[in-house]
Amino acid sequence: MNRAVRGSDGRRWTLKTNIEWSDPLQVDEWELDVSGGRSPGVVMGTIVFVMIAAFLLWTPAGVIVPIWVILALLVLVLFFPVRWLVRRPWTVIADTPGDTDEHPPERWVGVVRGALTARQESARVARNIELYAEPDMNGALQPVE
Repeated sequence: MNRAVRGSDGRRWTLKTNIEWSDPLQVDEWELDVSGGRSPGVVMGTIVFVMIAAFLLWTPAGVIVPIWVILALLVLVLFFPVRWLVRRPWTVIADTPGDTDEHPPERWVGVVRGALTARQESARVARNIELYAEPDMNGALQPVE
């Protein structure tokens, strides 16, 4: 998502939000002690797949499986991949080329999780730029040199 915003001081800012397909180090730095990487997800996915395959293969021919059981299995299989996709990190970038010595070029970068959060943060940053001529220092974005 790209958005042009005019600051209260007259500078023109460009807001960009991009989805990150690989986790930046600054997002998951604290999770490294808790998570063992991708292997727990692969193991759990394999266990769920084996259990569903066993359920389907050992079901006698005369048994009619209700539709809600099939839907429940589908939800179980798709829950973690959909959660992974929805909770991807988004990089939010606000930059301005500057126009004079009084207003040098600036670049603010931050990372948030989730598409809805990225949209809300982008709107909040745009509003701060319109009101205060720069993003909020206490928000997700931080100035980059």
